[in-house]
Amino acid sequence: MGVLQRYTGRRVLITGGGSGIGQACVLRILEEGGQVVAADISEAGLRDTAEKADSAALSTVTMDIADEESVRAGVAEAVQRLGGLDTLVNAAGVLRSAHFEQTTLADFEQVVRINLIGTFLVTRESIAALRDGVGPAVVNFSSTSAAFAHPYMSAYAASKGGIQAMTHALALEFSKQGIRFNAVQPGSISSGMTDGTGAAKQSMGPGLPADVDFGMFAKASPALPLDGGAIFAGPDAVASVVAMLGSPDAYFVTGTEVRVDGGSHM
Repeated sequence: MGVLQRYTGRRVLITGGGSGIGQACVLRILEEGGQVVAADISEAGLRDTAEKADSAALSTVTMDIADEESVRAGVAEAVQRLGGLDTLVNAAGVLRSAHFEQTTLADFEQVVRINLIGTFLVTRESIAALRDGVGPAVVNFSSTSAAFAHPYMSAYAASKGGIQAMTHALALEFSKQGIRFNAVQPGSISSGMTDGTGAAKQSMGPGLPADVDFGMFAKASPALPLDGGAIFAGPDAVASVVAMLGSPDAYFVTGTEVRVDGGSHM
């Protein structure tokens, strides 16, 4: 049985498309027949995605979602290349981990700037094109940290909680215009942020504190078993849910979030 073809004829912009879950979303939606622009701050990451995809249906745009002018230019270029926009996936983000009292203002502001304000900027610049799209949908990236305690990640949790709240507000505001807004809440997922690999490693800053109390993470362990005793599921586990939410299959789903965490927070 082949992969569903829910994106035939659909025009899709995916931020954070140069690595991790964002890259997995690009590959999944391409596989489902979509025309995709992958955006990322990392040119090397975008080259990697393009090589893995090997598809004429993919183009890439270098974009810093924390910079208003970069977003304005990048979204405009993406919409021009696609000839419109039907689905927006806001997957770009960064993670900082530190004891709360050792979290600098600069680090806290950077996480909020990229994760929350970046999602706001890309969405705002995309609204006009989405309004004219076919079955328009936005999929934002919240996190299980938005609703459940994740120690050492106060800035990240705050930014993701903000994204979740904003998703609900936008879902109602644009409901009569037919634009759907939903969010995914990944947890226990292997990605550039959790692995600290590639370009993501440079954007993460320091990892967990040296004196981390791993007992605090006991409640964040997935209930579902993974092959080989793995702790994290692959990014494809999230990409499949994103593909559903951004497709016409989810035509009656808006203003909600879907946890993808293997039952870590039941």
